[in-house]
Amino acid sequence: MPELCRFFGIIIRMYFEVNVQHHIAHFHAYYQNEAAIYRIDPIDLIAGSLLRRQRRLVEAWAELHQAELLDNWRLLQNGRIPQPIEPLK
Repeated sequence: MPELCRFFGIIIRMYFEVNVQHHIAHFHAYYQNEAAIYRIDPIDLIAGSLLRRQRRLVEAWAELHQAELLDNWRLLQNGRIPQPIEPLK
């Protein structure tokens, strides 16, 4: 699963399956022993959980980079390599 971004101890990744639609467009966020799955459009937690602070950081980051997340989703679904996304600073 390619890593797209890392910030404040949070890791953002996306799964992919070539030529197979892998559910709805989404990404995975990991922080320590916590994991959450977020829909990309609209940005919405669909499974798992993160601590409140990390959840707010992930959601803010995702809103800033929603177009890039969707572009990377399309790349991965077509068997291409995703582009890194800028972290929060």
